[in-house]
Amino acid sequence: MIKIAPSILSADFIRLGEEIKNVEDGGADYIHFDVMDGIFVPNISVGIPVLKSVRRFTKMPLDVHLMIVRPVRYVSLFADAGADIVNIHIEADHMKETMRALTLIRDLGKKPAITIKPKTPGESVLPYLSLVDLVLIMTVEPGFGGQAFMKEMLPKISLVREAIDKANPAIELQVDGGINPGTAKLCVNAGANVLVAGSDIFKSKDRKERIRQIRGC
Repeated sequence: MIKIAPSILSADFIRLGEEIKNVEDGGADYIHFDVMDGIFVPNISVGIPVLKSVRRFTKMPLDVHLMIVRPVRYVSLFADAGADIVNIHIEADHMKETMRALTLIRDLGKKPAITIKPKTPGESVLPYLSLVDLVLIMTVEPGFGGQAFMKEMLPKISLVREAIDKANPAIELQVDGGINPGTAKLCVNAGANVLVAGSDIFKSKDRKERIRQIRGC
């Protein structure tokens, strides 16, 4: 099953609750919640107080993508605030600390996930596959919404899909960046099964239909 995770980075924050309800009613599977610290990526977004508010508003699984340095410092706070999936970047810390963070997320009863930037080789996720429930491959440079999809990431998606199938086929393979019905098909054909889409969904007049189109139903 292909899952759709609308990114609220592209939502209207004045009407955030209404926006979330709209994509929930439209058939979304997860809410993707981007956290940026202005250091790991050149932008600042939302944090724990907004996550707590979103958690009170919806029962949908909250997929929290931490684009922050040394995430081990904060994973417990985001878990307590209501995250269901806590996703950290390989590039954000040393391997030992990254593994410690993923283990802590699991110990807190949440799903650990790992993300790689476009320039990071797909092979870099291999040491973490025994620790995670989801791998996210960025198909744009993280930090800003609305960027164009990088087709050169497709071989990386296929490589990671093959590695996941050998290690643990239950691990989800997510892509994020420039996703629309056309690029979604490319990603699914390459092996992805969770698609993050921000502007393409939230700028659509009919979110339910756009989610259906991206899912490929």
